[in-house]
Amino acid sequence: MAIAGGMLMGVVVGAIPGLTGTMAVALALPFTFYMDPITGIILLVGIYKGAIYGGSISAILIKTPGTPAAACTVMDGYPLAQKGLARKALDMALYASCVADFISNISLIFFAGFIASFALRFGPPEFFLLICFSLTIIAGVTGKSLIKGLISAALGLLLATIGMDLVYGSDRLTFGNFDLMGGLNFIPVLIGLFALPELIDAAVRGVTGGKSDLHRLAGGGLTWGEFRHSLKSILRGSIIGVILGAIPGIGGAPAAFMSYSEAKRGSKTPDNFGQGELEGVAASESGNNGCCGATMIPLLALGVPGDVITAVILGAFMVHNLTPGPMLFQQHLPLVYAIFVGIMLSSLMMLIMGKLCIRGFAKIADVPKKILFPIVLVLCFFGSYAVNNSMFDVLSAVFMGVLGYIMLRLGIPEAPFLIAFILGPMFEDNLRRSLLLSAGSPVIFFRSGICIFFMGITVLSIALLVRRNLKQRRQRNLACEMPNTQV
Repeated sequence: MAIAGGMLMGVVVGAIPGLTGTMAVALALPFTFYMDPITGIILLVGIYKGAIYGGSISAILIKTPGTPAAACTVMDGYPLAQKGLARKALDMALYASCVADFISNISLIFFAGFIASFALRFGPPEFFLLICFSLTIIAGVTGKSLIKGLISAALGLLLATIGMDLVYGSDRLTFGNFDLMGGLNFIPVLIGLFALPELIDAAVRGVTGGKSDLHRLAGGGLTWGEFRHSLKSILRGSIIGVILGAIPGIGGAPAAFMSYSEAKRGSKTPDNFGQGELEGVAASESGNNGCCGATMIPLLALGVPGDVITAVILGAFMVHNLTPGPMLFQQHLPLVYAIFVGIMLSSLMMLIMGKLCIRGFAKIADVPKKILFPIVLVLCFFGSYAVNNSMFDVLSAVFMGVLGYIMLRLGIPEAPFLIAFILGPMFEDNLRRSLLLSAGSPVIFFRSGICIFFMGITVLSIALLVRRNLKQRRQRNLACEMPNTQV
């Protein structure tokens, strides 16, 4: 019952833009104080996993990611909905999430000790080079114009620097505004970048009174052949999610984008990505859901939370006088195995609850646009306000909405902006911490095998991207020369 209730609550909260999984777990935490420890912890884990999956529902149907981890799902999920294939996109998101969650849970049970000890070897230089490799994803999601993609990424990096300097504590780009000292909050930026431009565009074009034809769930669901075609990307995304999820502080959004980039790089039809590709949805959802079980690895094995949500779950352990770490396995082994069993059941419960919720959320297709769009607008403003109970966050969302609309009209992609905005602070912080540790010497970036490994795959990734771009340019030139030759 705890797994089912937590999963249902998480899916609903995750599907509502602005209501994050962290918020849901934090609100549910007081209700676990008088529960049995196993029941209470499993309830919170169910909410966590349900929220990560639930974000994909609104991302596909109304181009508004319910959670930050679902931001990548928008890129192919919403175009599929526009083509009348929302049912296939939702099914793919559900199945990919369940498979990735199962693999993540297996990894938690069998490799907790090994992966946790590996994650502990990451210091500032290792984090910096990992982020360098992650930033190469930008080139894979720029679309047809690399220049426009780099402009988008530069804007993301610029806005990520707003606020207090993490090392010296000085103000940057705040213009004397106290509200900007904490920087731009991620949730209002996410809502403003993806949801509001569509609403502004609809208002400019004029909204008809008919029912929405963008979210139609008519037609069959996902076929076995379509799922099998994406299975390689799902398995690869699950592994990426497990590895990045086990490293504290990374989170589901970078894992989703990295999985998406690798799927696009290995695809025979990379140009279809961003235009409505089922494999893109599969890669994104497997990446972010692969993190769920993996973030529990450092929590249970070392007592170090893998992300913000597991930090709240750590509080639930403390309330019940349990201290995660090696001693937990020695003193409370039956409890650990009970948690493992509950976590394994959560994958099955996700499939059941996902199927039930898809039918309910599918009714969005029957809502007329004149009613649907104002409701989405209210949810956007509510979600932005609910983060910090601040009208400044609402204004931030509006500003990002206007900027997003300008980018939409100019054909500048949103994904590079979002990746740069997420990874920019981690990139800068770990670079400066590394140089402080080494007194300015770059030798610190060669201090370990992990550093050399990430440096090598970053160079390899850039070389492959350059090679691919040169190949595409050569093909375009040949295509332009052929008509002249025929003449």
